[in-house]
Amino acid sequence: MGYVSVTTPVESQLEEYRSELTGYCYRMLGSAFEAEDAVQDTMVRAWKSFDRFEGRSALRSWLYRIATNVCLDMLGSAQRRARPMDLNPAGDGHATNPGEPLPEEIWIGPVPDERVLPQNPANVIAGRESIRLAFVSALQNLPPKQRAVLILREVLAWSAQEVADLLDTSVPSVNSALQRARATLAAPAGDVHKPLDDEQKALLSRYVQAFEAYDITALTALLHEDATLSMPPLPLWLHGADDIAAWMLGTGNVCRGSRLVPLVANGMPAFGQYHDGGDVPWAVIVLEISDGRIAGINNFLDTDRLFPLFGLPERLGQAQ
Repeated sequence: MGYVSVTTPVESQLEEYRSELTGYCYRMLGSAFEAEDAVQDTMVRAWKSFDRFEGRSALRSWLYRIATNVCLDMLGSAQRRARPMDLNPAGDGHATNPGEPLPEEIWIGPVPDERVLPQNPANVIAGRESIRLAFVSALQNLPPKQRAVLILREVLAWSAQEVADLLDTSVPSVNSALQRARATLAAPAGDVHKPLDDEQKALLSRYVQAFEAYDITALTALLHEDATLSMPPLPLWLHGADDIAAWMLGTGNVCRGSRLVPLVANGMPAFGQYHDGGDVPWAVIVLEISDGRIAGINNFLDTDRLFPLFGLPERLGQAQ
């Protein structure tokens, strides 16, 4: 999976849209890796047919048309991606076996904000709202064309006519699809990453201190009573601060002695977790925060792929 080499004016024009197209494809597909594949396919198709483009529509609209078709093709035979809580009932915090890892194509995966959000600071907050894990997961419940309509209309603020033109359909059909999508999609709660928010900074600082000291009493005091913990690709997930504490003091005790590196993923505060004092990549942790407390801890364990995606070194010593 390599990028088109930017060596010509055409390729330079196309590259200007890579980030926003990746965000669109990520919302459609639920995987950062599939989104990058889809955008690369889009760029190659656009480059090969650019001499036939003739400017009959805006370049941005033309690229979104290609990207939409690529995503719809990919979704045609794909299993719906989900989170562990979408597939199974909550487990027991005293469990000793979290289950066998399930294939990557089953799971909603995390994505670095900088890969999918606009560089304009005025649009970053709105963009973060639409890449939260709960929102992306909810999108996967929609049929693919409804999904495209909702993202284009509600997230990207395209007009009904623009969406109708892109999908080769009518404005009434677009409005009908949007109405059905809204009825299916519940807006998830949760606060996006707010780097200048003193309250959020204090909460995250207490989380890091409690986790690195493995002070489970202090850590669970930061959680909502109905907080969740998940660990894709493992199917087990936990519901409630008591079960989370029991897990971390039991089977999850292997995390004792970890170090955390701050990140931002899916519009939310996140961390790269290293075990053994920084020698072993362990997880990308994405936190969901609501009303000043942690509502969800999402531990993504596919470090072989996720650490390079987030620019994290194999060992912390390599970054020093």
